[in-house]
Amino acid sequence: MAVFQDYALFLAELATIVIAIVAVIVIAMRGRGGRGERDSLRVRRLNERYEEMRRGIERVLAPSRKARRRLRREGRRQRRRGGGDGEARLPRVFVLDFEGDIRASAVESLREEVSAVLRTARSDDEVVVRLESGGGMVPSYGLAASQLARLRENGVRLTVCVDRIAASGGYLMAAVADHIVAAPFAIVGSIGVVAQLPNLHRLLKRHDVDYELHTAGEYKRTLSVFGENTDAGRAKFREELDAVHGLFKQHIARYRPGLDIARVATGEYWLGSQARELGLVDAVGTSDDLLLERAERMELIELTWQRREPLTRRLSLVLESALARLRA
Repeated sequence: MAVFQDYALFLAELATIVIAIVAVIVIAMRGRGGRGERDSLRVRRLNERYEEMRRGIERVLAPSRKARRRLRREGRRQRRRGGGDGEARLPRVFVLDFEGDIRASAVESLREEVSAVLRTARSDDEVVVRLESGGGMVPSYGLAASQLARLRENGVRLTVCVDRIAASGGYLMAAVADHIVAAPFAIVGSIGVVAQLPNLHRLLKRHDVDYELHTAGEYKRTLSVFGENTDAGRAKFREELDAVHGLFKQHIARYRPGLDIARVATGEYWLGSQARELGLVDAVGTSDDLLLERAERMELIELTWQRREPLTRRLSLVLESALARLRA
């Protein structure tokens, strides 16, 4: 009897998986018929969020039911007034988030968000980027820094807030800003370049394994993981690293001309308070305090470019979840 019960339970779970997959396919195909399948820009007013938090506390602490009703009416009136066409337009702060990985994958969203800002921003507006990255690949972070540079080149004031870390490629991006704010214990700096790779040549040689590498061009491959590296190859590789480091320093000097480059471009990192003394950042504080201060006189608009997952990715997530349930 227990065998039949287990078998029935298995069939029920299998049926659930099939139904879930079919549902995902149907929803995805319907979405393709309209515009729901496309990437989109999410826009959120942060002033309303902060005001709702304040009103929520005041309602709870109100001394009487009458006072609570009055606060609710006041909140509704403020929401109706917000964004009215008849009112003078406040200066805006466009709030963007960048969370970097080794490939700076978020640059694909950043470029869309910057383009959206440039279509809308006026001379009295500002962009605040909440940046968090420990750095990564040079071309990827170079592109991310170039996206931020588009704002400055078009006359839009740029502020970068570093609450946790902006190191190496992260600081390459932050340096573009007109103003950098870092939390007291945030990690800032690491203006340097690093590359490392293992070499298995002696291991292969010990096991009588030959490795051949054929190139056209003297420096097509300077160092190898499997082949025997030469002093000439190491020297050329070092030369290339130094060249990248030189461009990194030029970039920093261009956007922060008051820095003592020889002092800060050693690959070291500093905490926010130390970075302020060295001139790597302009102020010590958090993004929360900065936005609350701006909210008193400006309209805060958070922009997030949302990428829709491909159908195959969504199906794979459903399958992974279903299989995990079966294994459990």
